[in-house]
Amino acid sequence: MASAPVVPVDSLAALDELLGPRPSLVVDPIVPVIAAQAAEADRTRSVSPEVIAALKASDVVRLSASANIGGLEASMLQIGRELEAISAACTSTAWVMWNHLCVFHLVVGCLGPDQADRLAGMVAAGETVCFPGGAGTGVTGVIEGDRVRLNGRGSFGSGGRYADWTGVAFVVVDGEGNRVQPLDLRMSVARLDDPTIKIDPTWDGSAVRASATDDMFYTGTELEVGRCVAWYGANRAEALREVPVVAPRYREDWVGLSDLWLAWMGVGLVRAALTEAVDQILGRKAILGRTMTTLPPVQLNLGQAAALVASAAATAETGCRQVDDRIAAGLVPTEADYLRQMALSTSALDQLDEAMRLIQRSAGGNGLREGGTLERRFRDFQAMPVHINAHRDRVHLRVGRFALGEPQDPF
Repeated sequence: MASAPVVPVDSLAALDELLGPRPSLVVDPIVPVIAAQAAEADRTRSVSPEVIAALKASDVVRLSASANIGGLEASMLQIGRELEAISAACTSTAWVMWNHLCVFHLVVGCLGPDQADRLAGMVAAGETVCFPGGAGTGVTGVIEGDRVRLNGRGSFGSGGRYADWTGVAFVVVDGEGNRVQPLDLRMSVARLDDPTIKIDPTWDGSAVRASATDDMFYTGTELEVGRCVAWYGANRAEALREVPVVAPRYREDWVGLSDLWLAWMGVGLVRAALTEAVDQILGRKAILGRTMTTLPPVQLNLGQAAALVASAAATAETGCRQVDDRIAAGLVPTEADYLRQMALSTSALDQLDEAMRLIQRSAGGNGLREGGTLERRFRDFQAMPVHINAHRDRVHLRVGRFALGEPQDPF
């Protein structure tokens, strides 16, 4: 019996089918522009002004805003997929938009219905926000009549150089700099065109180089006391389950959402790295001229990497769908819901971390010598699993303490 003819396989199309379909997205028209400047953004450590302007002119910046303040009110899953697409094109750009979408969700949840007018104005103008509140942050505020005067530093202000507003949390002190008792923590937003706010371009890390994760300094910055709200800090997720909110989606804490969306960014980055690695390997020869596609270790490693990417995407999708279903049903999230969001995200990032190492192993020395985007993508990924929101040590400790009935460490 004659053997059946061998039908050529489009390897990249097959890989794309294996990893799952890509939905139509709001950001699709801008993706080619984002991708075209990715290498330059990495080299100069600055996202193209044209890309920032295009994003602000689009509905991308309105994705996480609810409809009643002029937003697109996109599902958590859609937002994740939008960030996945941006990350595949330029992870630094994705990091900036991720921060804006997360922080705007936080700002709306904190400022609440009383400041819906301000929030709607920000949405209508296509303005973006940042929130420098990482390790080393220390901002104080002295109340003088109906104004509060801020001084101090905020750190890790991702996207600050491209943003229009900054979120700022501060501790109220007296004229001598002593903390008011009982402790009074407040939060508000300030315009970044205020001359009393300076951004120090301190971010010089190896990953997401153009994310502008810089320090921000406040020197006598004045805000309206009436526009400041109580800052719940580590108890924020619990407080949001009870305080008045602009829309039901804002009962979901931004940290859990940021983790899910970070996982989607990782999926986009690693999927793109895998696709490029396969494309390069298709035409590459190994030692003694054997084609690399026939080497069992290459087949095994890339197969495992593909399985890990598909699994990470399924994990992130499950997490987002659970949140979307909860919002649609009008259910208030529990502490277990919040921890599960973070746990799913951490698991997805663990899978992606392993996939990136398998891709690097398969590409080998030639993969590094021949250029491409693998080195940049590998560096960019390193910022994801060590972000404090999704850091596996912090998340797994919290999940373990919850499972054992132990009180949580607020930090």
